[in-house]
Amino acid sequence: MRAPISVIIPTLDAESGLPHCLSALGEGLNAGLIREVIFSDGGSLDSTLGIAEAAGAEVVSGPPSRGGQLRRGAEAAAGDWLLFLHADTALQEGWTEVVLRALPTPGAYHFRLRFDAKGLAPRLVSGWANVRSRYLGLPYGDQGLLIDRASYEKAGGFPDIPLMEDVALARLLRRQMLELPAYAVTNAGKYQRQGWLRRGARNLSILIRYLFGADPAQLAKQYRK
Repeated sequence: MRAPISVIIPTLDAESGLPHCLSALGEGLNAGLIREVIFSDGGSLDSTLGIAEAAGAEVVSGPPSRGGQLRRGAEAAAGDWLLFLHADTALQEGWTEVVLRALPTPGAYHFRLRFDAKGLAPRLVSGWANVRSRYLGLPYGDQGLLIDRASYEKAGGFPDIPLMEDVALARLLRRQMLELPAYAVTNAGKYQRQGWLRRGARNLSILIRYLFGADPAQLAKQYRK
C-alpha cells in the first residue's frame, strides 16, 4: 500500500529553515506515512531548489503567492492526505503517532503552535494562536494543516490569494478543523526582530480586517512592510 501523505511546502528563498523542517519529516518517512515531498516555489534565488534536489523532493514553480503556491502543490500531489507545512516550521518529535491515530477519520486537522524561543512573550502569542484555532476554528499555516484530499477538494482548496489563505480555507471548511495533540514548532525570528507585541497586534489587526472584507492583496502589502 502506498504511503498516504503528500507534504506540500511553499517556498521563497527559504534555505535557512528547510534543513530543520525536512529533518523532522524523516520520522514520517520511517513510519511509512510520507509518499512525497513537494516544494511549491515562488521564484527562489538562494539554495532552496538545491536543497529540494538533495532531499529528493518534487518542485512545482509559479508566481510568489502563498495561496497560489499551496494550491499548485496540492494539484501536483498524489497522496490521499495533504500536509501543508511552512518551510520554517518543524513538527515535534512523536508527531507520527498522533497522525496515525487521526488517519482513520477523514477531515481537517491542525497542530498546536509553539515557537523555538523561550519566555513569556512566545508563550502568550502561541497560547492565543492555539485558543483561536481550538475555539474559533481559524488556524494559521505555520501550525501545519493536515487535510484528506476529499475534504480539501470539497471545500474548493486554497484560494489564490497572497495572504490569509489559511484562514480562507478554514472558513470554507466551516470550522471542521480539529486540533492534533502534537506541536508544530515555528521560527520566532520575525517576532524577535519586530517585537512580540507589535507583530502580534499587527497580525490580529490584519485578521480582523480580513474577516470584515478587506482585500487580501492590500493586506499583504501592509504585512510585508
